[in-house]
Amino acid sequence: MGGLTEAKPRALAGERSFERGLAYVDEVSRVEFGDGWVMASVRGTVRYEVRLLLGGRGKPAGTCDCPYGQEGNFCKHLVALGLTVIAQEADLPRRRKVARDRTRGLDAWLTGMSQGELLALVREEVAEDRSLRRRLELRAASARGDVAGIRSRIGELLDSGPFARYGYVEYADVHAYADQAAQAVHAIRSFTASGRAADSIALAREAIGMLATVVDSVDDSDGRLCEVGVGLADAHHEACRAADPDRAELAHWLVTHALDDAAALTDIDPLDYQDLLGEQGMAALRRCAVEAWQANRTGWAEKYLMRRLAKSGRDIETVIAVHAADLAPNGHTHLLIARELDTAGRTAEALEWAERGIRETEDLATVDTALIDHLADRYTKAGRLADAVALRREHFAARRTVLAYRQLRAAARAAACWPPERDGALDLLRADTGRVLVDALLDDEDVDAAWRAAGEYGADDGQWLTLAELSRPTRPAAALAVYRRLAARLSRETGNHAYEQLVSLLLGIRDCHRGLGTPDEFTAYLTDLRAAQKRKRNLMRLMDDHGLSVP
Repeated sequence: MGGLTEAKPRALAGERSFERGLAYVDEVSRVEFGDGWVMASVRGTVRYEVRLLLGGRGKPAGTCDCPYGQEGNFCKHLVALGLTVIAQEADLPRRRKVARDRTRGLDAWLTGMSQGELLALVREEVAEDRSLRRRLELRAASARGDVAGIRSRIGELLDSGPFARYGYVEYADVHAYADQAAQAVHAIRSFTASGRAADSIALAREAIGMLATVVDSVDDSDGRLCEVGVGLADAHHEACRAADPDRAELAHWLVTHALDDAAALTDIDPLDYQDLLGEQGMAALRRCAVEAWQANRTGWAEKYLMRRLAKSGRDIETVIAVHAADLAPNGHTHLLIARELDTAGRTAEALEWAERGIRETEDLATVDTALIDHLADRYTKAGRLADAVALRREHFAARRTVLAYRQLRAAARAAACWPPERDGALDLLRADTGRVLVDALLDDEDVDAAWRAAGEYGADDGQWLTLAELSRPTRPAAALAVYRRLAARLSRETGNHAYEQLVSLLLGIRDCHRGLGTPDEFTAYLTDLRAAQKRKRNLMRLMDDHGLSVP
């Protein structure tokens, strides 16, 4: 394990996780060394199991069952273990030798035992270790082909009762429960390997159902039960592959499961079974899916399954039918249909659906803006610039936002008709709200008009500050008045954020006085301000740092 340095876990973890890992070094315990690996427990929110692996060049890798580690990241707990290993580097050869000697000694001791002695040892351990007893009971039931016995044991493994407090499994107990529940996955896989694949299919389905009944009463913030669910799904798939089940029955179960809440737990995709189902089974799958969708055309799961099956079979008509059966009032579903048709090269139909989405949206203020963008883009590409402008104009009239104004401007400039369109748009804003008008004029970089609009219709502090910043070189007196008013308000506040804003305003005030040729007035103003604010030591320090001190 030589060659491991702090630079390697730092590079793998990133600076933030590495720095956080430093605080966990003292939480590392139960360190075990093996040939090329180190295992330990690290106490965090709960106790996590960490395994660090070292390659031939000392490049570390590892696993941790914390949420961040489960995503494949080199987490702070791995950093803590790596730093522990580095600190003990001088002792590593001895500890590795001790670990190897212990393993060899245990092997030699077990090998030298008689059958009776081994049985006595196993019975003694089984009596003391409930987890070991359950694992061996499952193996024994599997070896006997005892379906009822395995079903009973799986039920015990998935029972959350022993871990629950007041009917709920808290976060601190989830890891222990998930570890126990995961044994059900191993049991089913073992049963499949023993030649009982058909029974394993039924056991996997029952286990998925049992897990789904407890998931709402478990704090599964880390997703541990989802891992068990995916494991059961994999066990089910393996059993189906080994058993060659009835294709129509399998298709029916897959559809039923896909529409059940348990589907979120297992992430089973019916299309993953396509090779097992064959043409006959896939036909049955589609029939079942269609029947379910026809019974509930607005159901999210039903629609999603239908779209998946239709797309896999390149059946765009079914995709459109599924969308069209439940059109959203804001045009979003029309847009999805238009995109599908565009992808299929049916551009004329796609355009019709997009235009229909606009017509069928009662209030363009609520329309999916992506539909507006899509249709405007199609008009532009087709050379229908006037239609693009008309669409943007209608949308702006309904929304009256700066973004809608900006999009109207872009479309009108492309059609060489922006000046008249601008006049109409600004008239709408004058009749509506002056503050959007000010923003629109600022977006046009028409600062003089923005000043007039702010004075006539009003503006918020942010807009006044923007006007002052833009106009300071050309309108120093007007900008000065804005800065002074905003500074007076901020001078009554406390806190570093307010102080930083105030200093920024003071720098603007200083520049305005310089532009006006009245530096003495600024000095007098600054002297009075510092006298009034002298108890705010952080403010005084910040002003000094920016050269806002009085001679």
